[in-house]
Amino acid sequence: MSTHSASGPTHRHGHGAGHAAPHGQGQAHGHGHDHGTDIDWAAMATQLETNGEIQLPVLRGTAARLGELLAGAGTRVRRVLDVGSGPGVMTCVLAEAFPEAEVVAVDATPALLDHTLARAERLGLDGRVTVRHAELPEGLDGLGAADLIWSSKAVHHLGDQQAALDGLAALLRPGGVLAVAEAGLPMRFLPRDIGLGAPGLQARLDAALEYWFDVMRAELPGSASLIEDWPAMLGRAGLGPVGAFTTLLDLPAPLGEPARAFLQDHLSRLREKMTDSLDAEDGKTLAVLTDPGSEAGILRRPDAFLLSAGTVFTGVRPAH
Repeated sequence: MSTHSASGPTHRHGHGAGHAAPHGQGQAHGHGHDHGTDIDWAAMATQLETNGEIQLPVLRGTAARLGELLAGAGTRVRRVLDVGSGPGVMTCVLAEAFPEAEVVAVDATPALLDHTLARAERLGLDGRVTVRHAELPEGLDGLGAADLIWSSKAVHHLGDQQAALDGLAALLRPGGVLAVAEAGLPMRFLPRDIGLGAPGLQARLDAALEYWFDVMRAELPGSASLIEDWPAMLGRAGLGPVGAFTTLLDLPAPLGEPARAFLQDHLSRLREKMTDSLDAEDGKTLAVLTDPGSEAGILRRPDAFLLSAGTVFTGVRPAH
């Protein structure tokens, strides 16, 4: 299973490691769900990197929170794993936040790892950022020990999520922290009534995405059903204390060009992949919203915003 996810229905398995997710994940990864394996991640690399950059203030705040948690545990951070790293936006943020550590980007797409190395070089971090090509869950055993493991929107693309957390937790050194971004609130970007079609479009898109997510989970190899109580799951992985914090991306209207481009891509993927899940009226609304020449489209309308809340769950490996 690839470490890819995101955050429309082409679901990046964690790419960008701090990006936004339409399936109630709350971060602006722009991922959705595709039930196949034909996604060309290499072709999407620049787009994924741009999407991650929208979240840079949030990602830096997240890294700071993790630094506080590690300092409270008395842990010296020497090695960090970013599992499902995508083009390396969060990888480089972690390298900046932990200047004494080697930071390893772990991903299943070589082209995205190349983007990570290029980004690290541009930022003067190439001496401390390395990459590892690996498929999950099989590749966990070869990753080596770490003081901090970060994984965003990757675990839910593995059939047995508990086994994945168990495997990640086993890589932690005593006092180390596992942080997984796997929850939040559905992303919001338009008013309830946008003057097109029936009001409440985003609520209907949420319902369609939940359906797609359930199908995606059911089709994964070794899919295991469980209550997605992430603190309890981290506890069963042998970590404690466990905790959580939520970050907010709040870009008010009128949006700048990068955020509009992100939403254009998000809505275009929804339109491409979910036509059969929506009624004809909602399909027409998406057609207008994604029309680059329309004044009512997402690229031009003045009421577009981007509001996203993402939750990070953490667990500490006991020192003894």
